[in-house]
Amino acid sequence: MGDAAVEVGVEVTPTEAQCSNTCSNNSNGTPTLRQLVNPSPPGCGHLAVTALADAGQGARTQEEGAPVTEHPSISRFRVELDRLGGTGRIVVLPDSVHTAALAAQALGCEVGAIANSLLFDADDTPVLILTSGAHRVDIAKVTTVLGVEKLRRAAPDFVREHTGQVIGGVSPVAHPVPIPTYIDPWLREYDEVWAAAGHPAAVFSTSFDELVTMTGAVETDVD
Repeated sequence: MGDAAVEVGVEVTPTEAQCSNTCSNNSNGTPTLRQLVNPSPPGCGHLAVTALADAGQGARTQEEGAPVTEHPSISRFRVELDRLGGTGRIVVLPDSVHTAALAAQALGCEVGAIANSLLFDADDTPVLILTSGAHRVDIAKVTTVLGVEKLRRAAPDFVREHTGQVIGGVSPVAHPVPIPTYIDPWLREYDEVWAAAGHPAAVFSTSFDELVTMTGAVETDVD
């Protein structure tokens, strides 16, 4: 999750189960999870479910009787997650969820369990920092730790070039070329953490150890 606004009408596909967790808003406006159950006929493989951000709209299909598809960014992420042996589920969040704090509310977890994937520009080289939602990156400190001359938040074009994704939806994996990655050890405190799944509205569940295994991330104090 990041600072960018979440887009509407994002699709999510269950990996093994025949249902998908998505979000709506309750009566007081707080984002809450709901479950869309869509059993698929035998032999049809993964079932795509479109989760609309607007509360009460539920799921929709492209046309009656035809399967829906998911956003290409999420599809690419899913393929890479499967290839790397990721075991988590992908959840799509509503339009109102655009910060780590709101994502934590919707997912029913602590804000510290949200793993923000932040891309930085280190002397024109991409560096990815996975930080707990409870922390802010101390750029001066991390610049010294990494031994680079200058470290700054990456511009949107730089993010898209090196990740194939947009700000707010950068995932820890599924980039055109692997990116040097550093991880906030504070995320160890949580059995389950959540990170972006290639799109500003999509997140996936994982663990600290699984993230390290999939990304090759180096533990680094970031705050």
